[in-house]
Amino acid sequence: MNHAFPCGTLPLDFVGTLRARRNELPTEKLATPELLDDWFVESGMLDLAPGAGEVDLALAVELRESIYSLVTARMDGRALPADAVAEVNLQASGMPVTLRLGPDGATRTGSVSQGLAALARETVEIIGGEDGDLLRECARPECTQTYLDRSRGHRREWCAMRTCGNRVKAASYRARQHSTQG
Repeated sequence: MNHAFPCGTLPLDFVGTLRARRNELPTEKLATPELLDDWFVESGMLDLAPGAGEVDLALAVELRESIYSLVTARMDGRALPADAVAEVNLQASGMPVTLRLGPDGATRTGSVSQGLAALARETVEIIGGEDGDLLRECARPECTQTYLDRSRGHRREWCAMRTCGNRVKAASYRARQHSTQG
């Protein structure tokens, strides 16, 4: 697999395809159209690669950055950026992913624009609804992944315990061990 899905919320996992945003050189996980195809299939949004091209990739990155702008504005209690709202609304108006029932069960197929429309519609639901109050950013300084905190008490700190949570806890443990030995 080329992509990670720690959030369980596709638009937020999509935002996470630009890793370590605050680093001088963030890691781009959508560097090629093929990696965009992989994201759609690995996420389970589509069963078959949509056959992305360079234009599709540029549109996907533009949508990703618009979603991130909206997420950070909502988390910070700022007004939503008009250009990001316009981009998400434009993409949300697209055709939905095609869902078909066949002898082997359900299949999901579609173009890149259909996949982006699904991501944009879910973004509208999150940002424009009560789930927007649950938006958080991972507490690991190197991680910039956002997620919905659905934990009891809303005190979740990490995008995923198995990755960031374990790293932070292990680093804290090593620091405590080092300070008691020194």
